[in-house]
Amino acid sequence: MANHSQLGFQDASSPIMEELVEFHDHALIVALAICSLVLYLLAHMLVEKLSSNAVDAQEVELIWTILPAIVLVLLALPSLQILYMMDEIDEPDLTLKAIGHQWYWSYEYTDFKDLSFDSYMIPTTDLPNGHFRLLEVDHRVVVPMESPIRVIITAGDVLHSWAVPTLGVKTDAIPGRLNQTSFITTRPGIFYGQCSEICGANHSYMPIVVESTPLPHFEAWSSLLSSS
Repeated sequence: MANHSQLGFQDASSPIMEELVEFHDHALIVALAICSLVLYLLAHMLVEKLSSNAVDAQEVELIWTILPAIVLVLLALPSLQILYMMDEIDEPDLTLKAIGHQWYWSYEYTDFKDLSFDSYMIPTTDLPNGHFRLLEVDHRVVVPMESPIRVIITAGDVLHSWAVPTLGVKTDAIPGRLNQTSFITTRPGIFYGQCSEICGANHSYMPIVVESTPLPHFEAWSSLLSSS
């Protein structure tokens, strides 16, 4: 959960988000090295008097051609690796369908016969003490911990986006089209997200809450919800 004074990312709760945070730090180090080199060269040019040999040197031209290529490789290889990891969905334990509406989410657990519900934001006037305003919902998405989860995402009216930052998930919900993403929660907890595509007047009032629980708790919850 983010706070007002937070400068970095939220704590990663999935392997993909851990990789994204590491890639962010890696890219920052590369950017810092480039800025340091440029500042050093600028300072050197202002202080030292350059000769014609230094300006026309073929070695300098060779360096400023090869060095950017090396930088691009250092950024492209880990980036492509993460992209392939995010796209790979291998035999999920659970499939969840999320449907965006103006302005709420509908969820269907396709591996169960009758397990579906709508998820609305709880109004501030009805919010219990200790819950987050504009982020809490009446029905949370409950998933088993440490299990591959596939999420099929679509919309029933306009464009939406299903996003949970701490899980490293953000996928557009497009009417008439099915998009899919996946995640694995590495710890129990409650993870908050919001619709990340401007979808109308109440765009900021359709939060997403994912609750990660141990498998026995998830089985008890699914049995209780299916029976009701």
